[in-house]
Amino acid sequence: MTTQTHTNHEGAHGDHAEHAAHAGHGGHTAAHAAHGDHTQHTDHAAHGQHTPQAAHAGHGDASTDHAAHAGHAQHTAQAPHADDGDRAGHAGHGGHGGLPGGLQITQDGYTLALAEPIIGAGEVDFRFRILGPDGAPVTRYDAIHDRDLHLIVARRELTGFWHVHPELAADGTWTVTLNLPEAGAYRVFTDIAPHALGKTITLGADLAVAGAYEPRPTPAAARTAVVDGYEVTLDGDLVPGTGQLLTLTVRKDGQPVTDLQPYLAAYGHLVILRAGDLAYVHVHPNGEPGDGVTAPGPDITFHTAVPGPGTYRLFLDFQHGDVVRTAAFTLPTVTR
Repeated sequence: MTTQTHTNHEGAHGDHAEHAAHAGHGGHTAAHAAHGDHTQHTDHAAHGQHTPQAAHAGHGDASTDHAAHAGHAQHTAQAPHADDGDRAGHAGHGGHGGLPGGLQITQDGYTLALAEPIIGAGEVDFRFRILGPDGAPVTRYDAIHDRDLHLIVARRELTGFWHVHPELAADGTWTVTLNLPEAGAYRVFTDIAPHALGKTITLGADLAVAGAYEPRPTPAAARTAVVDGYEVTLDGDLVPGTGQLLTLTVRKDGQPVTDLQPYLAAYGHLVILRAGDLAYVHVHPNGEPGDGVTAPGPDITFHTAVPGPGTYRLFLDFQHGDVVRTAAFTLPTVTR
């Protein structure tokens, strides 16, 4: 399983001062702070109850609690008004029009255009543009959890995952350094809220890494992940058609971690991908740093909805000791 350990994520991911005003991650509003208790997002809430026709499993499609965050995948996040800063919608990034997020390269007139759909293994400068309804590159976005764009890259087998933040040039070209160590089939996802569109969407496109390719199965189901000496456990179930609470608990050396650091305006970011088609859900936790209620660990709770039955791979980004780490889990849906 390939995951990232990001030392000082801000620098490693190309998160720059120009984005400071955005500071955040996937479908989300760095502006959660102003919301304090996400239960106020009643318009998002009930996302958890959304049927698969409404979702964004993540930044990735379901929004974290924002009771609202649940169902990101199918959730049409309302982008902020001009004075809303980067509140581009806590709601999940994901599908609209009845489809889960990330399954389409074009949605609502916006298209993800990769400069090179086939690249070599190793470190490369990865470039792409978002084309608007008029065919011109989009240069104005509303921030989602402190960033104008969140780029997720995953292997088709869900054995590798990268969450990075490209830089935007004046001509509308996004660029980021990617280091994909193995040949194979990949999928890229962009969580964006084009200013002219007024909502958050997730576009997806296939990416091939040239070379000898040996497919591997999706990792077996597991509720515990270990990364860099941290043990993360997952409690809760994925139930198609209804929002559920998932709680991820972080420990180090057997002791609860109670001083998690904010990363992109939250104590954790959860991307959920369905094995087989990579339907995408991106959610954010209930509560946020500085709201006077949410503790910085060890528990991170997400209100989550998935677009349908299947086996899902869950990727949790969390920051501690100034390093962002990713814990990965495999979880099949259950019927209740």
